Amino acid sequence: MITLTNFSSLADIATLAAASTSPSEAVDSVSSWWSDPQTQEWLINRPIAIALIIIVALILHWLVRRLIGKLAQSSIEKKTIRTSPIAKLARPGGKNKKQKEKQEKQLEAIDKSHENRRISRIKTLANVARSAAAIVVWGWAFLASLDQVGVNIAPLIASAGVLGVALGFGAQSLVKDFLSGIFMLLEDQYGIGDTIDLGNGIFGDVEEITLRITTVRDIDGALWYVRNGEILQVANHSDEFSVARVQVPVGLSNDTEKAYEVIESSVKAAAKTPEVAGLILDEPVVNGVTDFQPDYLSFRVSVKTLPGSQWDVQRILQARVLNSMNDAGIATPYPYGIGITAPQLKKDE
Repeated sequence: MITLTNFSSLADIATLAAASTSPSEAVDSVSSWWSDPQTQEWLINRPIAIALIIIVALILHWLVRRLIGKLAQSSIEKKTIRTSPIAKLARPGGKNKKQKEKQEKQLEAIDKSHENRRISRIKTLANVARSAAAIVVWGWAFLASLDQVGVNIAPLIASAGVLGVALGFGAQSLVKDFLSGIFMLLEDQYGIGDTIDLGNGIFGDVEEITLRITTVRDIDGALWYVRNGEILQVANHSDEFSVARVQVPVGLSNDTEKAYEVIESSVKAAAKTPEVAGLILDEPVVNGVTDFQPDYLSFRVSVKTLPGSQWDVQRILQARVLNSMNDAGIATPYPYGIGITAPQLKKDE
């Protein structure tokens, strides 16, 4: 009697059943095929094992995504107590209630900007974590399924390792960009809206941040796309607070003490004006003579301002100081231009 153990396909079974002259022989043949351990292995055991692997992968993926989402949401809802130097800075005296309220609103806007940046950073890192978890879970499910169908995954894993090393060398700049972007977000080096200096003439406002590139708009309107892996150093001019610095050149013929008093009174008066009072966080300080040249000396004025407001304050202080010096008779070096003296000017007129 011919048995079904010599056949391995349904086509052979159908052929044998058709060739059987007795229905009982056909039934016995099918029963024998179904009872074969190899048939049970391929039609029942292995499909069930693969289905279980897929179900476990789905559950693990869902659990990991839910865990990451809950951790991210918990971090977002957690209100951190800021220890910013802004909160510790003294307010300039002589402000009225309206000016103080204006400054408080500006400080609240800064805190809101920091909070939005923090939330954006958490969401970006959560998305990266979800993607990494999905790769790990479904990579395991794929290899486990191949193992169930009889594929030797050991050489495959070894080949994948070699291929990963090759891809790592070939795409090392891309990997470097992504790692730098992740660490930049973790350390909160800068955010959208900050004014930063990346060196090599790249100075402007951050418009967009991704894990691979940072987009910066400079003062001339040019849009710079900078790879995160190429950013070796960055100066953030909008973090916590800024400092407006003014260098005031004074001719050597002037009385330095009088010049100091005129400059100090000028900047302190300017600090109380509406256009400056809402931008500064502390009273201006005249640091004294910081530069002594053969034909002039220079006084330095510094004042802490709101982030990114240092240039506005600097422009206003420079104009006010110049007017005060002219009114007090404090001459600047070369008041009539280099190489031109007052008598020569009058003679030419």
